[in-house]
Amino acid sequence: MTKQHTRHGNNHHEMTLANGRLHLFANEEILQTFGDNVYEMANNNLQIPRNQYMSYTPDAHLGIGTCIGTTAVWNMKDGCVSPSIVGSDIGCGMRVHTTSLHKRDIQDKDIRRALIKAIEKYVPTNERTNSNYEDIDVMNVVQHGLKGLPEKYIPNEQWLTHVEQSNFTYDHSYLNQLPPKILKYARGQLGTLGNGNHFIEIQYVEINEKYESLAAKWGLFNGQVIVMIHSGSRAWGGMVGREHNKVIKEAMDQWGVSNPDPNLIYAPIASQEGQTYLNLMYSALNFAVTNRHMIAFGVREAFREIFGAGMEMPVLYDLMHNYALKEFHRNQPMLVHRKGATRALPAGHFLNTPAYKETGHPALIPGSMGTSSYIMVGKEEGLKNFYSICHGAGRARSRKATKLLVTVDQFQQSMKVGSDDEILVNHRSLQTILDECPQAYKDVDQIIDSIVGASLADVVAKCKPMAAIKGS
Repeated sequence: MTKQHTRHGNNHHEMTLANGRLHLFANEEILQTFGDNVYEMANNNLQIPRNQYMSYTPDAHLGIGTCIGTTAVWNMKDGCVSPSIVGSDIGCGMRVHTTSLHKRDIQDKDIRRALIKAIEKYVPTNERTNSNYEDIDVMNVVQHGLKGLPEKYIPNEQWLTHVEQSNFTYDHSYLNQLPPKILKYARGQLGTLGNGNHFIEIQYVEINEKYESLAAKWGLFNGQVIVMIHSGSRAWGGMVGREHNKVIKEAMDQWGVSNPDPNLIYAPIASQEGQTYLNLMYSALNFAVTNRHMIAFGVREAFREIFGAGMEMPVLYDLMHNYALKEFHRNQPMLVHRKGATRALPAGHFLNTPAYKETGHPALIPGSMGTSSYIMVGKEEGLKNFYSICHGAGRARSRKATKLLVTVDQFQQSMKVGSDDEILVNHRSLQTILDECPQAYKDVDQIIDSIVGASLADVVAKCKPMAAIKGS
């Protein structure tokens, strides 16, 4: 594919394509992994009228209509919204809870196995298992987010304040456009993990010496046991996406709008279709943040079962990496799409939640099974990428290709099976989750090196896995 490559230094590349400019943040090793199909997908996206900015983070890889790892921006006044650049799992994101435990407290494999068993008791991981929280009114949740939960599910105020956003406000009348069956499906999924790349992982922390003071302010210490959660909006977001992808596609046909990729859909923000999607997307964001909250509530119950009723698990942070959000940049309101991209605001930024206004918020970046995850903090220089960084390692190969190319023995070696440091999993056979092995993903350390080298964010802590719970 024809493209003009401009190097801005510090892992910042600009590709001039036929339909516009793509910014890309990657070190040289990662840059070589991007094939022409990735740039072709960007070129298709850049056909959407009046685009103000588009970029890839180093974990970018092919998705449906748009690459995962995309940040794309339009003015609110005359721009577009694209469900393809939000992603199918609306509101998918990360959550971390801290504990007072040190890794030596759970070094014994029997303790970790007991924790896995207890977590599976409180957090349904099987797709055919219903929610443990059917007493919660799902309509309250999708309308009011965490503020729609009964008080008994809010351990303390911190569970409401240490989140990117606890309640996304919107016009609730748009909910009337959803099919009634959505409530039935969603009611059975609140507080459930889901499958694919979703997980609950028990990790321990290694603090970056440069950020010992900041880590202490965040309540982190070396060797500390934490829990990282990755999940999204489940059936609610899935149905919002499916229903309104069809609506917008039909509208595009009526408007005479076409593009080379039929999976790329979009509408003017001001159009009826655009407004309907945005409002319903916010309902899915409310479901997603509440879903992770309820998963965490179940994990807390599991830890209390093992370590006693006095066990507390403060929220470090909860954030999303699939959404479109109105933000103020360049002194004007803009709609920032992030599909597989994490917002990382620096210290003092006005968009920070009050709890993290002084320091900047923790940016939560998972690795792959068997590799480290990271807790980062955004830098002022991140403004050049609308404060977006990576959302994880990013797939290096498809699920099908992984199953063909990687053996179970290789997967076992990655998980240190048989050693004292074995990363325990809740599946009896690694064969069942082979498509989620580390070999399916890019090297997360190179991804992080790309972000740090681009001065978008810095590493506060490295988080090493001790046990992983995956859905089935």
